[in-house]
Amino acid sequence: MFRRALVIKLRHHGDVLLTAPVLSALAAAAPGIEIDALVYEETRDMLELHPHLARLHAIPRDWRSLGPLAQLRRYWRLYRELKARQYDLIVHLTDHWHGARLARLLRPRVSVGPAGTKSSAFANWLWNRSFSALFPVPPGNQRHTVEMHLDALRTIGVPVASKTMSFRPGPQAQASVAQRVAARDFILVHPTSRWMFKAWPAQRMAELVNSLIARGERVVLSAAPSAEERAYMADLKPRLRGDYLDLSGQLSLKELGALVAQARLLIGVDSMPVHLASAVGTPVVVLFGPSGDVEWGPWGVPHRIVTAPFPCRPCGNKGCGDGGVSDCLTAITPAQVLGAVDALLAEVR
Repeated sequence: MFRRALVIKLRHHGDVLLTAPVLSALAAAAPGIEIDALVYEETRDMLELHPHLARLHAIPRDWRSLGPLAQLRRYWRLYRELKARQYDLIVHLTDHWHGARLARLLRPRVSVGPAGTKSSAFANWLWNRSFSALFPVPPGNQRHTVEMHLDALRTIGVPVASKTMSFRPGPQAQASVAQRVAARDFILVHPTSRWMFKAWPAQRMAELVNSLIARGERVVLSAAPSAEERAYMADLKPRLRGDYLDLSGQLSLKELGALVAQARLLIGVDSMPVHLASAVGTPVVVLFGPSGDVEWGPWGVPHRIVTAPFPCRPCGNKGCGDGGVSDCLTAITPAQVLGAVDALLAEVR
């Protein structure tokens, strides 16, 4: 089998978290293997405390904004750091050229990456020649992202006996959240996403939250501190009636994970907190509009997916006509979501 592996995932937070089952599957298939990962610096919290991770390497996302000499220096440092680890397996899980270059430079015994879909025949040839094996990536919304990641292992003959998601926030984040949230019997509502075309209209979300508060539920709100998400929360909160706890824009990624772990239920849209819920075992109700629920839905936890019956979804566009507003989301009613919440609570009670 393999002695030391490098798993490369240079994408956003949720995408990185969804690589966790690859680490678990490798550890189960090859007892004693050392598994490293390479991610962007801003996403390192997603894997940093993973129980099967030996070392975590991180690079800046703004690599290309540096001058040529600075880029070369950073790449040389990264190359030397990785070369010293003497990997005999590289698993590259995106179509980023960094992974292809490293597979060529580090020369592991086995390297696997996604089959190339580059813009030219030469680019495809160069990409495909960078790896000793290629795994297929089916078109959108046909296979969950976790399964597609695990296909990389299946392609090279590694048995997949474990598909476990895992996220560990750490004791400091857990203690911080415990100080902020005294009660554990609460519903967490995270209504925003990095891409706001995935968010439900604030008026509809307010109707849902008000219904939950009116029937006596403890509600906690969370959101990222970006300008777009702050603007959404500024629109949402004046519409709310009754008591709730607002933690939006106040939590680190690890604290958010600890908060999700404490919640009785998460209500959200297609965004990273849904994957956190999957990783910490929290039931989740998630609204999907133009993005694919088969690819990006909850993994391994009790859940309900709420959609509207539009034949054009999932289109993958940034709203209808790329206009930022998705009719398939605005058509979802608060009654639909409340029904999904009730059904899920009855299931897990």
